[in-house]
Amino acid sequence: MNNFTADPLFVLSNQVIVITGGGGVLMSALARGFAARGAHVALLNRTLSKSEPLAKEISAKGGHAIALAGDVTDRASLERAAEKILNTFGNIDQLVNGAGGQRPGAIALTAETFFELPESELRAVIDLNLMGTILPSQVFGKFLAQQKRGSILNISSMAALRPLTRAVGYAAAKAAIDNFTRWLAVTLAREISPSLRVNAIAPGFFLGEQNRALLVNEAGELTPRGQSILAHTPMGRFGEPDDLLSTALWLLSPGASFVTGVVVPVDGGFSAYSGV
Repeated sequence: MNNFTADPLFVLSNQVIVITGGGGVLMSALARGFAARGAHVALLNRTLSKSEPLAKEISAKGGHAIALAGDVTDRASLERAAEKILNTFGNIDQLVNGAGGQRPGAIALTAETFFELPESELRAVIDLNLMGTILPSQVFGKFLAQQKRGSILNISSMAALRPLTRAVGYAAAKAAIDNFTRWLAVTLAREISPSLRVNAIAPGFFLGEQNRALLVNEAGELTPRGQSILAHTPMGRFGEPDDLLSTALWLLSPGASFVTGVVVPVDGGFSAYSGV
């Protein structure tokens, strides 16, 4: 599947990359792109059936991919997945923390709604997004630490950079991921090896499984929220899954060997625009 004659600064040949949430729309695009450039990808999902078709697709095209069941909020589940990855590929070189998401019960539709949000729903969203980034970084990251090289790529959000209506627990968790990204980058580089890097991507607004109904209606027309978002996006469109690929390739490749502790917006200019 590796048909690329790329600059050596931006190749991933034979790199073993673990992708949590690997069956999702955005992470699937990254997995295909990594595999096309020679990486071996391990696709981790709580529901195995979400990542199995993608692993088969990549393998059928000559790439190297395996699908694994794993819950990013359960350390024992992650440790079992790590053992399978090591048995298959022999090592772990990179980690993409792509698992995350929102829950309807943790959305504050109005100010009054906030006071009644169920604790269980808020905790579930914070656990999935924040602990679902920290725990994989511990379990898979320790193998990078043993090798004293490799990188971790976290997935942040525009909600971490500026307040968005409705997203309460999700926004708080993503903001914490930004802080965790910087903390871990500094700690690993100073205390273990400068060849261990930790960065994050903050996607703008992409049409995915979880937010499509909020942004477009059944006829494919913009909802009021979708209209507001595009009005504040200078490029005037939603992101496409492949829009994340080049940034992810850069941050995981030797070309970013002096880049750590950054959160890179991929947002069509949303974070730069004041609306005026």
